[in-house]
Amino acid sequence: MKLKAILISTVLLGSTVVFQSCNNTKQVTRVEEDAVIDLSGRWNETDSRLVAEEMVSDMLLRPWLDEFEKGMGRRPVVIVGLVSNKSHEHIATDTYIKDIEKAILNSGKVRLVQAGEAREELRKERADQNEFSSKATAAAWGKELGADFMLQGLVNSIVDSNNKQKVVFYQTDLELTNLETNEKVWIGDKKIKKVIE
Repeated sequence: MKLKAILISTVLLGSTVVFQSCNNTKQVTRVEEDAVIDLSGRWNETDSRLVAEEMVSDMLLRPWLDEFEKGMGRRPVVIVGLVSNKSHEHIATDTYIKDIEKAILNSGKVRLVQAGEAREELRKERADQNEFSSKATAAAWGKELGADFMLQGLVNSIVDSNNKQKVVFYQTDLELTNLETNEKVWIGDKKIKKVIE
């Protein structure tokens, strides 16, 4: 009888473990893409988007834009260069750069040209077209729009902690430089401070 009780207990215990492991599923809730969710206190997509929008808005309100338009009679052309991550954590600066480019383009106040690897891919496609496409449909060489200004920057952070409490301070700096003269025409920064407990 004891053996039978042990056997039944073992089967019940095994069934419970199997049931518990099958029932251990995660629940996923979809939220709006601009919902602010800060789980870890690290730099996140909300920081990236809000900082990019605020800094580009400030950049486009400064005197350099009116001065250029009055002097040249056209909207300036901007290229976004490197944004270096000097912070204590991994930051996807490519995402931040895309947020900056989106804010610039959506403003309608300046023209934006492709940079880096994407520009090289376009040039490769143009070379392929000039070799393999008909002359009537191939994109011509020498028609690229040259940039008047380059936007560059960096992200820094300072961490202060005591026991389980931590304060993280982020500072993003962007500089807009005239490509012909190397004159800096705008410098902006945005600071974010997070308390993590």
